[in-house]
Amino acid sequence: MQRRHFLGLLGAGSMASLFPALASARPKPNLERAEGIEVLELSEAQWRERLSEAQFHVLREAGTEPAHSSPLDKETRPGEFRCAGCDLLLFKSEMKYDSGTGWPSFFTHVEGHLLSQVDYKAIWPRTEYHCARCGGHQGHVFEDGPAPTGLRWCNNGLALTFVAA
Repeated sequence: MQRRHFLGLLGAGSMASLFPALASARPKPNLERAEGIEVLELSEAQWRERLSEAQFHVLREAGTEPAHSSPLDKETRPGEFRCAGCDLLLFKSEMKYDSGTGWPSFFTHVEGHLLSQVDYKAIWPRTEYHCARCGGHQGHVFEDGPAPTGLRWCNNGLALTFVAA
């Protein structure tokens, strides 16, 4: 075996041992569906009829919109941020802050209206969250947010609608 192949195998082995550590380092919010929320299940055709192509990509295929592309990133009026797929209230305007990332960001959420799972699309594990009613992908949660939670719920603007107060 050539030396570079042997070293490569050693590196791959050490990387594999890092995955459990990386998985445990991500935020793990304890999220449960609130009582009374009925799960909305639609066919792909029904979702495509209900959503724009871009919304379908984000909500149903776990896509991500480009940073700074959503007007909701700069939305500051009092109101509610709702799931664009099913209109479930996810965030209130007083939960929002400017993270500087280019996506609407919130330091907390409406309890029982979001669920989470592990996402490995960026190689290392991240915590993806989605709507508790329709399962629509909203974004990812990170541990670099402001007090009092220290969390940043980084949301796709296409996954939300805003209803002014």
